[in-house]
Amino acid sequence: MKLSLKIAFLLLFISVINFSCESNKKSNNVSDNSINQIKKGEVFLLTPAEFKEKSVNHIIIDVRTPYEFKQGFIKGAVSINYFDRKFLENFTSYDKNEPIFIYCKSGNRSSSASKKLAKAGFLKVYDMRGGILNWNRNNNQIEKY
Repeated sequence: MKLSLKIAFLLLFISVINFSCESNKKSNNVSDNSINQIKKGEVFLLTPAEFKEKSVNHIIIDVRTPYEFKQGFIKGAVSINYFDRKFLENFTSYDKNEPIFIYCKSGNRSSSASKKLAKAGFLKVYDMRGGILNWNRNNNQIEKY
């Protein structure tokens, strides 16, 4: 009798442990699904040629300083200084579902800016590899005031 009581207790204990582990697994899966449902943007790196072709009729943002912008910019670009304390606030008027094209001088700031925009909910962010220096090397036109 004592042996069967011990076996019953052992089976009960194993059942409780198993049930507890299954509950944790289900709980983790729900959390994983919730995370996957959050829309996160993607950042795409483009060559100057791809940037030129794909950015037609889309928003182009130059994230260099106003001084750098005045020295020459891509036609149609809007200047939003990456170093501005309210950098992300400057994007509130833009539709997060529309593609946005970003460049800087060499690609460092635009890489960082692109990641911030994707994290802020912009779904398609295009970053030009090598910045305006690479744009120039590929003999693309620069606008000036």
